[in-house]
Order: sequence, then C-alpha cells, then structure tokens
Amino acid sequence: SLGYDPSLSILDNPHDIRRLLEKNGLQLSMLDASYPIFGPQGAYYGVPYYTQVIRYAKELGAPKVDSVDSGMAPDMPRDEMFKITVGTYTEILKWAHDYDITICIEPHGPYTGDGEFMLKLLSYFEDEHLRVNFDTGNTFIQGHDPLEYYKELEKYIVASHIKDVDPGLAAALRGEETGIGMSAVPIGKGVNAENIRKILNYMKERDFDGDVSIECDGSEENIQLSVDWIKGVLAE
Repeated sequence: SLGYDPSLSILDNPHDIRRLLEKNGLQLSMLDASYPIFGPQGAYYGVPYYTQVIRYAKELGAPKVDSVDSGMAPDMPRDEMFKITVGTYTEILKWAHDYDITICIEPHGPYTGDGEFMLKLLSYFEDEHLRVNFDTGNTFIQGHDPLEYYKELEKYIVASHIKDVDPGLAAALRGEETGIGMSAVPIGKGVNAENIRKILNYMKERDFDGDVSIECDGSEENIQLSVDWIKGVLAE
C-alpha cells in the first residue's frame, strides 16, 4: 500500500541488495533496525538483533544504524530503566566500534522523548559511535516544539527523518502518543510543515553536514511532492 516495501530481512543476501543499489547509483546513509531497545526486552532480544544489523549494515555500505525506544514501563523506576539501557548500548557499541558503524537513537517513545533522559544517556557514553537521528514528526506528536527539542539534542544529531503530520492524526494523538511510523501526507502538506521549515533553515545556519531523509507514505505522488517542497525550502 506504500508503493514500495521499506523492509529487508537480515537473512537476505546483502550482496544482492548492494548490487541493486550500485546498479541504480544509490548509497545507503542508514539502516533503521526499528527494534525497541530500551529496558529488559531490549537487553534480551535487542542485543543479538542489533549486532547482526551492524554486520549487515557494513556489508551494505551503510555507515549508520538507527535504534528506537521501548514503551513506557510504569512499574520500573526510571533509574533502573536507565541502567538496563546503558548495559544494552554498552554491548552494542562494542560491535559498533569494531565495524565502525554509528548507532543512532531516534526520538520515538516515552524515554527518547524526554530530553533529560536522552542527554543523560548520551553524555554517559560521550561516544562518537552513539548519536541521534532526529525525527521531526515524532517530536511534534510527543508535544515538543520540534525546533526547540532539536536544539536541545543538537550536539549529538547526525541524521534527521523529515516527517510531516496529518491534521487529523495530530488532533487525535498529539501529546498522547510518542511516535508515528511515517507521514500519511506529503512533506509540507501537514500541520508540521512550518516546524520542518524552521529546522531546515536552522540546519543551514549551523552548517549541518549530516543526512536528511524524507519519511512519508511511499507513493510516487507523495514522494515527488515531498521532494519538490523540500527543494523549494532549500532554494529559499
């Protein structure tokens, strides 16, 4: 229904995928592992999964791997959640160092939507292999002013998902949810467009040299409209 399949299996032959990318003149900037990595389940299931995604990313020539939050654990004190998550990233970073892959943390959940928690986690490691993939849509849905949250995490941001938000979805979920899969509307056609414009302008002012990726429903029309809108903003 998206017009393409955005998923790969780590059981697929990465060289088949790499040949396809090379044939079309494409270079991957990041693989989105998308397994919730915080807390006990992240420690148990996430570590073996992410270590293999790191290996897969290296074979594909992707320099970054994206990681995401887990759901809120109201029965677990936040300091305990922090300790478990530190242990998980400690193990994953061993592989990240050996394979020279940057692990990105994406604001997409209750803990990654908490600036204090995020900065505490990132500053605990102060590791160039642990950085942030900022998401304009998730941070808006979380209730943040996306530009202000971007500034809070700026020191660690090396990539960004540019995601707009459908007006109906925003009305129903803003401040209630902590992340959305992707924008149902083209970038620039939702209620987050002005925030995206501000962030792109801020990136330009600050000479941001990381990766910027469009994240919307993948029909040809949606993607073309999104690309055209972003090019228009950049041309300004």
